[in-house]
Amino acid sequence: MTWSDGKCRCRWANPANPRYIRYHDEEWGAPVHDDRKLFEMLILEGFQAGLSWECVLNKQPAFRRAFDDFDWDKVAAYDDAKLAALYADPGIIRNRRKIAAAVGNAAAFAAIRQEFGSFDAYLWQWTGGKTLVESGPTTSPLSDAISKDLKKRGMKFVGSTIIYAYLQAVGVLYAHEPGCFLEKKCP
Repeated sequence: MTWSDGKCRCRWANPANPRYIRYHDEEWGAPVHDDRKLFEMLILEGFQAGLSWECVLNKQPAFRRAFDDFDWDKVAAYDDAKLAALYADPGIIRNRRKIAAAVGNAAAFAAIRQEFGSFDAYLWQWTGGKTLVESGPTTSPLSDAISKDLKKRGMKFVGSTIIYAYLQAVGVLYAHEPGCFLEKKCP
C-alpha cells in the first residue's frame, strides 16, 4: 500500500495516526542502547499484552509521567500510595497485574544492570551485539531463551511473544516487512 506521502510501510502501521507513523518511521527497529529507553520499552510491551500497540503508544506520554520517566530505581521503590495512584490514573492502562509486574520488573532490571554493568550489555550479548534480520514469526528460539531467563530473574509479563515484540521494537531484531521503505538486509 502506498501512503499519501508516497512511501510504502509495514501493514501494521496506521496511516491515520501521526504518532504511529512517526514510531514506525523513526523508532521501531532502530537499535536502542540506552538503558532508560530499554526499560521503558520493556514495561510498555508488558502493558501491551492483550491490547494493540497503538493503544499503548497513544498513552506513552501518560505512562512516562505516571512511571517517573521510567526511572527503574523510583519504580522499584513504589509504595502502596503510589500504586493506588497508578490504579486510579485514567491516562494509563490500569491493569493491577501489569502495574505490579512493572514494579517487580524494575527491581529485576536493576539487578541485571548490577550484574552486567548495564541492561544494554545483558540484552545485546544474546546476539553478540548484532542486529538480526527476521520477519514473520511472533516468537523464536531467541525470544524463548530471553523470556525464560528474564522469568528466572523474577520478571513477569515477559513471555516469548512479548519479548519477540520487544526485540523488534528495540532493534535486536530488524523486521520491516517486504515492500516497506525501511526494509533492508541489516541496519
